[in-house]
Amino acid sequence: MRLGSVASNYAKGGSGGDKTLKLSLADTLRLAWADPDLRTRLIFVLMVFGIYVVGVHVPVPIPGFSPSAMTALLEGNQFFSFINTFGGGAFKRVSIFALGLGPYISASIIMQVMTYGIPSWKQEMKEGGEYARKQQNKRTRLLTLALCAFQGYGLLQAMGPTITGGLNFLATIAIVIFWTAGSMFLLWLGEQVTERGIGNGISILIFCGIVISLPNIAATVGSALRSNTIGWWQVVLILLVFLSVTWFVVMMTIAQRRIPILHQRRQVGTKSYGGQTSYLPVSVNMAGVIPIIFASTLLFMPSMFQTAFPPGSAPSQALEFIARLFVPDFTRPEGYVGVALFTGMIFFFTYFWTALMYNVDDIADNLRRAGSYIQGIRPGKQTKEFLDGVISRVTFVGSLFLAFAALTQFLMPLIANIQSLSLIAGTSLLIMVSVALETMRQIEANLLTKQYEG
Repeated sequence: MRLGSVASNYAKGGSGGDKTLKLSLADTLRLAWADPDLRTRLIFVLMVFGIYVVGVHVPVPIPGFSPSAMTALLEGNQFFSFINTFGGGAFKRVSIFALGLGPYISASIIMQVMTYGIPSWKQEMKEGGEYARKQQNKRTRLLTLALCAFQGYGLLQAMGPTITGGLNFLATIAIVIFWTAGSMFLLWLGEQVTERGIGNGISILIFCGIVISLPNIAATVGSALRSNTIGWWQVVLILLVFLSVTWFVVMMTIAQRRIPILHQRRQVGTKSYGGQTSYLPVSVNMAGVIPIIFASTLLFMPSMFQTAFPPGSAPSQALEFIARLFVPDFTRPEGYVGVALFTGMIFFFTYFWTALMYNVDDIADNLRRAGSYIQGIRPGKQTKEFLDGVISRVTFVGSLFLAFAALTQFLMPLIANIQSLSLIAGTSLLIMVSVALETMRQIEANLLTKQYEG
């Protein structure tokens, strides 16, 4: 079921499909560039990357805006740093892409959960076909527009210290409209990449936004090293953590538990069919990055609502206190409450999402109808119980992996007190690896299909 959401995009392969690559990276890119159709698609993706980079550097004029004050605001607020990271630095530059794809991601997640929670919507998506998908996409876009307006106004309120003299009503409305238009334009670009490029457009644009920020991180680390703010051993430790976490994320992303499936031999005339052994792959990371996105959205919710109230007001102070408890941080005692909440939410949403996407009853029934069975397990109820037990254990390992990967970004300040270092670990790194592997698998699938047809 395709709901037009980034949630289902990241969950592709979540049912346990084979995630290993058959070709090396160099061979895949070389063969793809040699194919005229794939080369055209890759060039289109690169053109969209260029548009994104240009848009990030196109600011919306705000009277009295102070870039230095914005830098201080980002360093003191993890929520703003989170938005800036996923937007390639667009928020720091108050560019037309300042909101990025955040509102669309939030809207997609909300609609995905509501679809499974509202029986009529769930039935509509199951039986409505293309019309139901169009209706769902329409609802998602309307909710995206509402979230753009809400988040844009809230960010302007939170940016109060960075704007000398404040803004009048018309200026506020104009800026929110510009930001909303930029966010919807990014959504349109993502759809074009999906249709005319390669891979999933929304995921690739998120990947692009993160990659854009990498040179700034290198420059920040280099500047800190030259000013003796950090030592060379800290730089070496940062590189080791980055490489080791990347290796671990890649290994766990493609790791799977293979369940052997036996197919009954059938006699048709003088020929016999079946009797082979295949495998049902159950991926360790079935839910992808979705649990982290869900958990991060909830943890940063108090900070998001805080931006809607004037700084210093009673609601703002109350939400600020709650936000400090919710945000994971190993440098503050209250931050350990956020670590516990974050870990618990990741476990909950991993099991929740796996239960939604991996229907054990359907798998067991399909095996029975096909005359296939798991060795040593009787078809029917025992097969369901066996699969449920295996998936539960694999999901637990996947939850541990996601929790570890997500928390590494909050460990970086213990190595070097540089806020932007969280980009090279945790959620950002997991998204980059997941999107890169998924895109390479799609390119490889296209190449293998063309070779087969040839």
